[in-house]
Amino acid sequence: MFDTDANAFSWTFLAALTAVTGTRLWLAARQVRHLRTHRDAVPPSFAGAIPLAAHQKAADYSVAKGRLGLIEMLAGVAMLLVLSLGGLLEAMAQGWGRWLDGGGIVHGMALILSVVALLSAVDLPFAAYRAFVVEARFGFNRMTPALFLADLAKQTAVGAVLGVPLLALVLWLMAQMGEHWWIWVWVAWTAFNLLILLAYPTFIAPLFNKFSPLEDTALAERVRALLERCGFRASGLYVMDGSRRSSHGNAYFTGFGAAKRIVFFDTLLARLAPAEIEAVLAHELGHYKRHHVWKRVLLLFAASFALLWVLGQLIRQDWFYAGLGVHSQGAATALVLFFLVMPVFTFFLQPLSSLYSRKHEFEADAYAAAHASAPELVKALVKLYQDNAATLSSDRLHSAFYDSHPPAVTRIARLTA
Repeated sequence: MFDTDANAFSWTFLAALTAVTGTRLWLAARQVRHLRTHRDAVPPSFAGAIPLAAHQKAADYSVAKGRLGLIEMLAGVAMLLVLSLGGLLEAMAQGWGRWLDGGGIVHGMALILSVVALLSAVDLPFAAYRAFVVEARFGFNRMTPALFLADLAKQTAVGAVLGVPLLALVLWLMAQMGEHWWIWVWVAWTAFNLLILLAYPTFIAPLFNKFSPLEDTALAERVRALLERCGFRASGLYVMDGSRRSSHGNAYFTGFGAAKRIVFFDTLLARLAPAEIEAVLAHELGHYKRHHVWKRVLLLFAASFALLWVLGQLIRQDWFYAGLGVHSQGAATALVLFFLVMPVFTFFLQPLSSLYSRKHEFEADAYAAAHASAPELVKALVKLYQDNAATLSSDRLHSAFYDSHPPAVTRIARLTA
């Protein structure tokens, strides 16, 4: 019976992986075909605002990113199969077991951290190629190899300082808290995420970027007037040196309570007029006033609760391990296997997540139109589409799966209606 269940789960996993991989390849092919078909004609609603050359650049940029993403996805599928059914995870568990206590926390941490290091090493060439080939080819990359390596070192250090203690706590809770360990792990995970949300603007973000007070007094007064109209209080207005790494522009809110900050990329300030910046900020204010951040955080916590419950049921099932090519059962192997295969079984829920995100973007646009200027927001978006080489025409199904923001044509049409 055990072998039958394990074999059934193996075939179920392979069938799901095949379906997901095939769907992603099909969606990518649709997107490339759509971009090429519409490459030589600017959508009518943008014909007077965006030159054909800029539209063609955006299409080519999207195709280049899509091709790299496909290769990265196939590499990820290969690594998943090698680690699971290929036996690499089992070999790593056995290898660490010969050096360390086979079932202890230290063994579990060594196994998980070695898997993380392996997957990070596989991702590293893609990150470098994306920055120094794809982004550079289209004129966006401003990062030097030295800065790239410095960021990598900082990210590794921050991940170790924050992640290793959390991992040790999770493994300890799994070992000590009995059958309902997953509830305690969820509480720890939730508290950790809330702590990061509070600490990020003050302690983490400054490790990677320089934040300076907004010195443009006229713009600062305009922003403060908008904040007063919207009943919003912030601890400060800051400019981030995003131009060190990229020419892409953005603005965002960070922090909660008294630690709320408004951050502008220096590239955004250099490109947009004051009225356009005000409209973009009003859009970001819309996210805050409509409680989008907290809604997404609560959704994340609810999803993590459900997933940890599922893991709590699977961790006791022999067929879960054997069906994925692992015989060294334990908390660490269960965690690795679960988080490796979970995206396979949740991929087809992605359109729901994207739809929810696009709904929030429409609501934020509506808020901006009510508290600033819809025409100014349209002008700002058109500039940002052009500057960031964002495609104006995307395949409908590809967009439904992947786009967190509404299609450009639909978004502009709503704002101008």
